[in-house]
Amino acid sequence: MSDSLALRKERGAFFTPPEITAFLTRWAIRLSEDVVLEPSCGEAAFLLAAGERLREIEGKPARGQLRGVEVHAPSAKAAQKLLRKQGFDARLTVADFFDVEPEPVCDAVVGNPPYIRYQQFTGEGRAKALRAALRRGVRLTKLASSWAAFVVHAAQFLKPDGRLALVLPAELLTVNYAAPVRRFLLENLAQVRLVLFEELVFPGVLEEVVLLLAEGKGRAPSFQVYQARDLTSLPAVESEVWSGFTPRGEDKWTPALLSAETFAEYRALVDGPGFEPLLAWGETYLGAVTGNNRYFTLSAAQAKERRLSEKDLLRISPPGSRHLRTLSFTNKAWSAHAEAGDACYLFYPREGRRSRPAEKQIAAGKKAGVHRAYKCRVREPWWRVPVVPEPDLLLTYMDQERPRLVTNAAGVRHLNSLYGVALRDGLRKLGRDLLPLASLNSVTLLGAEVVGRSYGGGMLKLEPKEADRLPVPAATVLRAVGPELRAHRAPVRAALERGELSDAVDLVDGVLLRKHLEVDDDTVDELRRARDVLFSRRTARGKGRRG
Repeated sequence: MSDSLALRKERGAFFTPPEITAFLTRWAIRLSEDVVLEPSCGEAAFLLAAGERLREIEGKPARGQLRGVEVHAPSAKAAQKLLRKQGFDARLTVADFFDVEPEPVCDAVVGNPPYIRYQQFTGEGRAKALRAALRRGVRLTKLASSWAAFVVHAAQFLKPDGRLALVLPAELLTVNYAAPVRRFLLENLAQVRLVLFEELVFPGVLEEVVLLLAEGKGRAPSFQVYQARDLTSLPAVESEVWSGFTPRGEDKWTPALLSAETFAEYRALVDGPGFEPLLAWGETYLGAVTGNNRYFTLSAAQAKERRLSEKDLLRISPPGSRHLRTLSFTNKAWSAHAEAGDACYLFYPREGRRSRPAEKQIAAGKKAGVHRAYKCRVREPWWRVPVVPEPDLLLTYMDQERPRLVTNAAGVRHLNSLYGVALRDGLRKLGRDLLPLASLNSVTLLGAEVVGRSYGGGMLKLEPKEADRLPVPAATVLRAVGPELRAHRAPVRAALERGELSDAVDLVDGVLLRKHLEVDDDTVDELRRARDVLFSRRTARGKGRRG
């Protein structure tokens, strides 16, 4: 059976550049008698590099020093042939890696775990992977890709002083489903380090990768990162200065890209009385899911043409978020978008007897097959969208520049391209008035990069729980600085309309951070630079993906 590109992709197998196999095996293998395992070895790229490393140290490796596991029998056969051709007598096992009972006998475990996203990672293979992780106390969610359980299982083959050297997707740093893996690594290995790259390093693959260097049994006192430019930078990595911080529990590892001092300043401000998570202000929730926006959302002209009345419609924030570029979405702004032909209405007939135009709209939808769309066919009646409460604030959760908090002054409903924020009793007036303005500060902007994640095209995305953790100024602070902030509202709004975010942040920082919280200028500048580091890296990666 030939091993086609499609078959390799199906089981998550990708070619690893020789610069990476050489670097990882050189780091992981220290002694001539080291026993080396490559799980999911494919055609033995890492075992070949390991053999060369052992030969470099002291002659060729002894029988049984090189070990591999591979689920695809033809690949294992080809790997054995390649190894023998180079004079290496390796022991390869044809099996699902999760069927192999771990024995802590290896000095080094090296490799590139299969990368299969959760949508394709199904059936018994997935069940075995989750059970293997759970045996080590790591409970993975249904969203976990294949590599997550692989890391946990692979670590069980190490001796107490063994080394784990793996190529992993960069989502290890940020995604929620990887949080148990991050915690496992920190709680079970004495040192955890990562090498990141500024440029994409896998030929023909848009997935960003990191190199995991972990060793020893125990709890890691710290976590370190080195950011290399590209593969040519690898030989010098060990001699370079690494950055690091001490994560908490399942925290994301993005802050390791910052200096320890800057992140300590950020954390002190976030943990202090001046800031609190957005959740302290209110509940964040996703907008309505229509099942077919082209049918359910209408422009003013379409509504007029179909003679739909206010009884058949709800005013909405137009689909998307590009129109939310200032501090408040007003009735005037809504009317301007309606006049421009944007979809500003949701088809939503009220309970009771429906109007003739509404009946015609429903009939047209059924004729077009709208009722067969998944979200429509699982609700009764199919044409009534389950709307969510009118929010106090609108929040963009996928944005190139930053998440945007906007006061819902127009009182519109929102769709699932936005989050809504329902402010808590006692905070509604203050939050609607000042929170969008006050959130334009350097701590909140940096916090968005820390709690959020880089998405396709370099976009910054916040999941609902991540939005809950977004650090924003505390209510007590806004009550104290309210008059001064209000005095800056007009120039801040003007700066945003010009596209000058930096000018707007300068004005808010001056009141909030420098004057009220007495943060010195150097620290404010460091926070701003730290945000720029994470922002620039995210957007640069996005440009690389688009290219």
